[in-house]
Amino acid sequence: MADGVVADGAPAGSTPAEGAQVAADPDDALFGYIERFASVLVSAGFPPMPARVFVALLVTDSGRLSAAELAGMLRISPAAVSGAVRYLIQLGLVHKERVPGSRRDYYRMPGNMWDDMLRLRDQVMSRWTALVREGIDLVGADTPAGERMAEQAAFLEFASKELGQILARWQEYRASEGTDRSDGRKPLRLRISGAQVHHEADRPGKIGVDWGLRGDFCAL
Repeated sequence: MADGVVADGAPAGSTPAEGAQVAADPDDALFGYIERFASVLVSAGFPPMPARVFVALLVTDSGRLSAAELAGMLRISPAAVSGAVRYLIQLGLVHKERVPGSRRDYYRMPGNMWDDMLRLRDQVMSRWTALVREGIDLVGADTPAGERMAEQAAFLEFASKELGQILARWQEYRASEGTDRSDGRKPLRLRISGAQVHHEADRPGKIGVDWGLRGDFCAL
């Protein structure tokens, strides 16, 4: 980013839009954190630029930034932001919206993101299962290929059932516990296909994810 320019392209000394957090230099702690977090997502199969945009929205107080603010914060071009947010929108990780009184598009991280992702994965696995079952009929259930495909179908059906139960338990947990975790209890932890999802007791209403296996996002 050129000297004398802040996140929204205004001259130095201007105040960036509310919620924008701009990295002062490559050694800035927040900038470094975004890069480290993004590298973990990349190692799990996430494309580099969408990973950086995802983390930038995650650490922004408002959870909402314009393309210009994202470009300034991450020191990337507007074209790179456009491609990254398009990818994230397709996965349901980011929503595009307009703020009243502004002509700019803003990108926001939805509050029910993980619920939606799991539901999407469940739908995908249901389609995979149907296709695998169709393949079994074509090759024959008693053939080596048919037996191998039957094992895959059984796993997909089991995983889809488990995901549905996890979502139901999560909704029950949220309804019974709410978002007030000031009682000091340990966060809820669920193991989901190599990712550990937990409700953070010290950050009410927030969800944390510890990625354990490659391809958690790619499997979508």
